[in-house]
Amino acid sequence: MCRLYMSNFKELKLKRWLYATSLCMMLAASANAESAYKIATVKVSSIFQQLSQREMLSKQLEKEFNGRAIDLQKQETALQSKMQKLQHDSSIMQDNDRANMEKEIMAQRDAFLQKAQAFEEDNRRRQTEENNKLLIRIKDAVSIVAKNKGYDLVIDANAVAYSSALNDITAQVLKQVQ
Repeated sequence: MCRLYMSNFKELKLKRWLYATSLCMMLAASANAESAYKIATVKVSSIFQQLSQREMLSKQLEKEFNGRAIDLQKQETALQSKMQKLQHDSSIMQDNDRANMEKEIMAQRDAFLQKAQAFEEDNRRRQTEENNKLLIRIKDAVSIVAKNKGYDLVIDANAVAYSSALNDITAQVLKQVQ
């Protein structure tokens, strides 16, 4: 039985060795094949920062959320003035009036916090939507430039440790997007 186990063990080692060897050969072959690819880099974040549409989008979103922001500011000011009044007059107020005012302030504060949170979420969601639209435009421009220049692969420059400036297509992509 021990001999049977040893022969199975040797077969398993041989199979693993053959598998590892064939895997190495395939990787070496694919590395040689990949060297034939024409590769470029692009600085997507740089393009995104330089887009003139970004500024227009920022102003558009500001207009879109301006009314709600003003409403929140008014609500915050009213809440603060009530809190100051309670703090100032609490010593001369009756216990019942003070308790009612505290409840009212707590209810207003909770409503304000809920509106403020909804505002932040909506604003963040809209900014993400608009930024994603710009990123799709950048991606489409990268595809067009890569196809025109004959590149097989385009990698974001931030994901690469080193790249030659010869294969940087950032300027062409920026022109294409604008």
